[in-house]
Amino acid sequence: MSLHDDAVLVLKSYEDQAELRQAYLDHLAAHPDGMWKACGAGHITASGLVIDPERGRVLLTLHKKLRMWLQMGGHCEPGDTVLADSALREATEESGIAGLTLLPGGPVRLDRHHTPCAWHLDVQYAALAPADAVEAISDESLDLRWFAYDDVPTVADESVVRLLEATRARL
Repeated sequence: MSLHDDAVLVLKSYEDQAELRQAYLDHLAAHPDGMWKACGAGHITASGLVIDPERGRVLLTLHKKLRMWLQMGGHCEPGDTVLADSALREATEESGIAGLTLLPGGPVRLDRHHTPCAWHLDVQYAALAPADAVEAISDESLDLRWFAYDDVPTVADESVVRLLEATRARL
């Protein structure tokens, strides 16, 4: 199965945000290359909110290009075969934390936003940090920092706040 086919299955089984979910499915139906950065009409991306429920905190990255505090995430790569693995790979690469695991139940939210490269149709997961998590900044970040749940609205935009709320509701 291709990553494109997996994304269609993941989105068809996602039960929230019906209108946005359908827009993602329509995009994939119209664009066979809709998983890849090269698709100028927009592309599916995968992200993972790194969360430490035991300590009531999330790890955010100060994105180098956008200069915003965001969850880890980005473009799918040719070696990716499953959308969830794309999200986990991105979360691991950008956080430097080994041993992350995705919160069961599939994507937590969808978020469509415009970026300098194109529209991102982001499929957002949550990644649970192990108790001994040690983060390491990547070259895609200006900074990497843990924030208490209540502090997230003071540093991040509404999309990150909604992702945190949806993740906490599922925990």
